[in-house]
Amino acid sequence: MKELTSEELGQLAQMYAFLGNSLLRPMSQTKGPGLDPEFWAALPDFDDEAVGLALDDLCDFAAVSQARQAAGTDMVTEVSLEYTKLFVGPPSPAAAPWETYYPSIPEGVEVPEPTSGFGEPTFRMRALLREAGLELANENHQFEDHIGIELLYLSVLYERVAAGDDEAIAKAEAFITEHPGRWIDRLMAKVDDAFPQGYIRLLLRLAKALMNL
Repeated sequence: MKELTSEELGQLAQMYAFLGNSLLRPMSQTKGPGLDPEFWAALPDFDDEAVGLALDDLCDFAAVSQARQAAGTDMVTEVSLEYTKLFVGPPSPAAAPWETYYPSIPEGVEVPEPTSGFGEPTFRMRALLREAGLELANENHQFEDHIGIELLYLSVLYERVAAGDDEAIAKAEAFITEHPGRWIDRLMAKVDDAFPQGYIRLLLRLAKALMNL
């Protein structure tokens, strides 16, 4: 990871927190600023091309959304429906948001898709949260290996790095390699298949760029 100031690390933590929360609940529940181009324009790119391009695309999406909203389209509802079809269903999620659904397997070996979001990665995430002294306020009853929860965990780790915890940076880098960095490409591929022009794919693209800093 490139060297960042404590202020930049704090900003990185906040960006992970926003992305995590945005991937945990539809926009109709969060009422966040994701459809405001000024929000995305104000975020730092950490002098990284991939982060900058991801932010530019989100800013463009928000600008188009504002124009469509002015023309009468309820964009919050549209983006929320995208979220529901991708991560909830019915009949099942088009892009399951749990790590359990993306196991590490040898190339060419086929395994049946899990029928539940609860698997070994869930146990590992539960242990990591407990070790970090974190308690999941899980009003939506999500499994701990949800992509949103993994990004929120990263947010906490980078908050600790920004506060001077030297051990947290190694934990964050190892966590990215062993958890979201291992399966985010496969999640993004499913999202791209279902909503190639959607909002969620842009959030995931930014998350991946941040993890590659």
